[in-house]
Amino acid sequence: MIPLPKHTQVLIVGAGPSGLMMAAQLLRYGIVPVIIDTRQGPTSQTKALAVQARSMEIYRQMGLSNQALKEGKPATGAVLHRGDTVMARIPLTEIGVGQTPFPYVFMLPQSKNERILLDYLTLNCCPVYWETSLNALRQTGDGADATLQADDSTHTLHADYVIGADGAHSVVRKQLGIPFSGDTYAHKFYLADIKFKDGFDDDCLHMFLSNMGFAAFFLMPEERTYRVVGNLPAALDKDGITFEEVLPHLRAVTTQPLNIENQNWFTVYKLHHRMADKFNEDRCFLIGDAAHIHSPVGGQGMNTGLQDAYNLAWKLAGVVTGQLAPGILISYAEERMPVARALLSSTDRAFNVITSQSFFSNLFKRFIVPPLLKYIWKKDKMRTDAFRALSQIGINYRDSKINLHLSHNSKIKAGDRLPYLEIFDEKKQEMTDIHAWCSKPGFTLITIGIVQENYLFALAKWITQQYNLTLNFFHLPPSDKNQHILDTFEIRPGQRKALIIRPDMYIGYVNDIIDMDMMDNYLREVVAFSPLTP
Repeated sequence: MIPLPKHTQVLIVGAGPSGLMMAAQLLRYGIVPVIIDTRQGPTSQTKALAVQARSMEIYRQMGLSNQALKEGKPATGAVLHRGDTVMARIPLTEIGVGQTPFPYVFMLPQSKNERILLDYLTLNCCPVYWETSLNALRQTGDGADATLQADDSTHTLHADYVIGADGAHSVVRKQLGIPFSGDTYAHKFYLADIKFKDGFDDDCLHMFLSNMGFAAFFLMPEERTYRVVGNLPAALDKDGITFEEVLPHLRAVTTQPLNIENQNWFTVYKLHHRMADKFNEDRCFLIGDAAHIHSPVGGQGMNTGLQDAYNLAWKLAGVVTGQLAPGILISYAEERMPVARALLSSTDRAFNVITSQSFFSNLFKRFIVPPLLKYIWKKDKMRTDAFRALSQIGINYRDSKINLHLSHNSKIKAGDRLPYLEIFDEKKQEMTDIHAWCSKPGFTLITIGIVQENYLFALAKWITQQYNLTLNFFHLPPSDKNQHILDTFEIRPGQRKALIIRPDMYIGYVNDIIDMDMMDNYLREVVAFSPLTP
């Protein structure tokens, strides 16, 4: 193993999905962090399972989506059962067509997510220091001194910035003294990865509800293999409980024979819903489970951690390289804490409905939930809204101080995720999409409409002189094949639009006129860019 350095620009504590994504994103900007983890190596357990569309979009921007697609599979639907009766069947195949390149719920175990990201780190010469723990953390005026334990030796490292990605029991968070407010659900639950001899004859997610509790079967990439989640009855709450002892209860809940071929993993645990009171303290930041944990409803946990890293990394990279003023780091907590807070609230409500065994709750789940789900799925808008929430493409930062909206647009505003739109490239005479235009690190300027060629040259010159390699530039002239893009951004005949897309593919700036001084003002004063010296 490469010896630990005495100094690093960024120390990442924790090499789970959030920490690995943070490291991978920093590498895109030429920053090689030090990343440590107490484990011997990456997890071999399934753990989190669903990779939502927004996370797949990140993988695509990084050039990793094809590998992810090979490793997992989409869920074709969700089926709600009560005993032998199918109460509702919700199709999920291409539910989000036209909204994203990944219009489905994708099943890819956490172990495979970690392997994909680890391979990316390896290709970029960034090692993970396994079996290395953080013993102490002391903040200084210019960073933090970390005391690390590796094997039998103690090592002191000075980091300009520290990222706590070390899970629910985060040492970083505890060292910073940040409260982790929330509670623990009263009941215990179990997880099992099971291969069945004769599993379900589809690629759906199956949920069984009964007066005795619930059981959910989440599709895994391997044939006839499922992640099983269920409530542990009080009578079985004892040390050393085995899956064989739980199996009779599972069969009673599902009224299925459940012929088991192989049990790959089984654990019993309590669930928590907690959130850190702060997401950073000076130069130390919390992401993923170190910042927030919640119920597994909707497969949001791992994806939210990936989004935390994605949001923070480009800002931190800009500060470390001197391109952005340190003040932009404040926007990480301002943007991500409301997302985490809303997620805790929504998953908590849904989880309480699913797990409650009260008389009225059972009536509600039996007679109200199934027809309600069917009604929602028949309504295009409700179905679209449900997918946007589940996939996380509906998250916006409209209230963020680092966005600027100077447009009559009422549908798409600064702070929104850049919508996925297919484009016919008139210059190359081929199809592409607006997300592909934003694949390079840095900001992206997109001008739309009729613009004189000499002004386009002036824009290109301004970018080269002031924002070279930090602001990419594309122009889309009006055409019949691309009229849908003008319609999406509410551009009427004769009008123009300027968009500046943030590195995380959120719209930072929208203006109905294309003006270099106004764009320069946004980049200098709002984003706090440090332009190049001509």
